[in-house]
This record gives sequence, structure tokens and C-alpha cells, in this order.
Amino acid sequence: MNNVSAIVERMSKGKRMQEMLEAKGISPGDLVEVTSSGGRIFRGVVMPHHEFSGESVVTIKLDSGYNVGIDLSDTGSLKLVSKAEPRRAHKREIPRDKTKKTVSVISTGGTIASYVDYRTGAVHPAISAEEMVFSVPELLDICNIRAEVLCSVLSENMKKENWTQLAERVCEHLNSGSVGCIIPHGTDTLGFTAAALSFSLSNITAPVVLVGSQRSSDRPSSDATSNLLSAARLCTGADLGEIVVLMHATTDDDALSIHRATRARKNHSSRRDAFQSVNEPPLGHIDAGGITLREEHIVRAKGKVEVDARFEEEVALLNFYPGLSAERFRRSVEGAKGVVIAGTGLGHVSQGIIAEISSLTRSGTAVCVTTQCIWGSANLNVYSTGRDMQSAGAIPLDDMLSETAYVKLSWVLARTRDPDEVRKMMRNNMRGEMTERRIL
Repeated sequence: MNNVSAIVERMSKGKRMQEMLEAKGISPGDLVEVTSSGGRIFRGVVMPHHEFSGESVVTIKLDSGYNVGIDLSDTGSLKLVSKAEPRRAHKREIPRDKTKKTVSVISTGGTIASYVDYRTGAVHPAISAEEMVFSVPELLDICNIRAEVLCSVLSENMKKENWTQLAERVCEHLNSGSVGCIIPHGTDTLGFTAAALSFSLSNITAPVVLVGSQRSSDRPSSDATSNLLSAARLCTGADLGEIVVLMHATTDDDALSIHRATRARKNHSSRRDAFQSVNEPPLGHIDAGGITLREEHIVRAKGKVEVDARFEEEVALLNFYPGLSAERFRRSVEGAKGVVIAGTGLGHVSQGIIAEISSLTRSGTAVCVTTQCIWGSANLNVYSTGRDMQSAGAIPLDDMLSETAYVKLSWVLARTRDPDEVRKMMRNNMRGEMTERRIL
């Protein structure tokens, strides 16, 4: 059996055990009585069934705290004793210290906003502000926490309406006295949300720090706690007035990188140092020695934070690839008021797609072009293909990240549909999303 087949087989076994439990009305956390094939009786709490567990093995946590796996394949039996109490939001009061600054924490969900239920071993999303704070109580050693759970979704389920709600809540928190705002967020689409906040908020009076976790809180290698604590240090100890992403700089715990929101990209699926600043160095770092910021960082503004978080829904983002037909391209962007194309190399597409770009722009649809390369810039002035794309009305966005371009175009089109104004705004470097000079 090859590795793939073995994994599929293990997953199917796990599924069969789950089906067996469900048939008996048993869920993780329930108290059960298990009789082994040898006649021994065990009583304990059902643990989540792992995909690598045996097909007929149920795992329970005994009163002693130890877990035991019991094979039910022969004559063993399983009986429900009592159902688990439903989870309820904790009502524990968050303490306050008048000598400490106040930092807001607005959770959107994701791995970092989860905690371990040591009774069952399951990892749950925090369903209250109190749960979120007390999952990392060391935060209260650094600052007072004003917390709320805005939503609890996997980051791939974030929508533009979530961006709007989040931007408005950040504005309210900062304008009510918080010296910073921490946003726990799933890492997969964290870069999109960071860019959305960058364009939505202006005159920013404190750090707004998006932070995620690559490893869940039930794993010894979890980066959740260190990331949250470092975010609190940044909010209370830095003269920073912009949206940033804060994640591990290396696979160790020695330092974290501070990335400008419009420049941050997740470049690895699982490493703790997955995020990097593209086409410019990080804004700074946090380590045991303190906080270091580049001179280019924006300092805290005076007065009130302003918010304008409207986004056009009908915007498409797609990669060009060899063999993409004009018909398939046309179907992919049907009904879109704006399109971002990540082209090959300097931003190129095939001749058949250039004709489609011309048709789109003549009908009033904005078409912007980035490069699908990680580093470097789109440049439509070098080859004839690029010049033809510009003649068709494509707007080159130089070294802007594709995801940032998608967010920015959504934001721009919610304010104007005038083609000249759209081009002007998209080509204008508003939040550090474009640079003419790159630092190696």
C-alpha cells in the first residue's frame, strides 16, 4: 500500500468509528461505560477520534486523567452513561489595573482564537471574550484587555461584509481610548483582511495588529501564545500608527517580524515563519531585546481614526495560465465590475485574452494586472504583449500583491466607476502597496 492509500484507509477507518459513535448517540465529551472483549469495565469521557486511531478503537479519558484506547472489534460493548454539558460562554470578569494601558482584542476566529478543553482533549473556538483572554492570561501582565468576539469563522469563510464590520469596530475601539488593537485571525486569508483594513482606516492613532497561529493550541509547538503576547508588547510599546501583520520571523521563538499589511503574504502552508514581506523588508522585529522599527514606519496619528469600509462585491481575481481560452476567461469574469489578472512574468497573458480585456474595458469594467511571481514587478512596457495589453485598457499595478490589488480594486470601485478616476486611484500608492524602489 502506498503512502496516499494508507492515509485514505486510515481516514476511512476513523470515519467508521465516528459513525459507530453517532449511531449510539455518543459525542466527544460524553461519559460512557466501555466493556472490553476481556470483560474489563472502563468508565470515562469520550475523546475525539483521530484519523490515525484504530478502526474499532474508542479512546476515553479516565478519572485519573489518563487516556486509554479500547478495541471494540470482538465482543466489546459501549454504553452511554450521560451526555456532556453543553458549552457555555464563561462569565468570569476580566480584571483591570489602573496603572496599565488598555489594548483591544477583536477576534474573528481561526486557529489562534481556539483553546484546548483538557477534559476532552478537543480544541474549541473561543465563544466569549472572557474565554479568549483567559486562554492566554499572561496578556494581563502586559496590559488591560478590552475583548470581543466579532465572529468565529474559518478564514476562508471571511466575506467583505466581515471586513466592513471589523474596520468599524476597530475604529470604535481606538476612538474610545485603546492604545492598540489586536485581531486574532486565521492565517489563510489574513493578508486579504489586513489589506482591507489598510484601505478602510485612516488617521490611525495606534497599532492595529493582525496575528495568527500556524499551530493549534493543543500542540507543544503552538505559536499562538507567543504571537499574542508579542502583539500586546507592540501595542503598548511602539510609536506605530498603521495596520500590520505580526508573525514568527523564523521557525524558532527567537523573533517575530512586523509586516506592513499591504505587503504581507503567506508563503508557506504550515511553517511558523510562513509570512514574509514581499518586495520590501519587514517594518521591524520583536525579540527578547525589544522592538525595532524601520524609519519608514508611520507613527501614531493625532485626533480620531476615520473609517470608510465600503467594498464592491463583483470583483474577480484570477491567474492566467497556458491554454486559458477566451471563452473560459469570459465565463470566469462574467458580471464583474472589476478584474485583477495575475499574469505570467511581467504580467503577460495570451493574445486571445488581450481581446477579452479590450472588450471588458470598453464596456466599463476595470481590468488591472499584477504578476503571479512572488517577487518583482509587473511591467507592460517591455514586450509587445504588454504594450498590446495597455492599448486594450489594462492597468498595470507594478509590484502590488495580487491579493492587495483585489482588495484595493473592490474598495476603489465602491467609490467611483469613472475609468479615469479608477486608473488614477489604482496607480496611486495609498497605503505602501506599491514602490518604485526596492530594497534588497
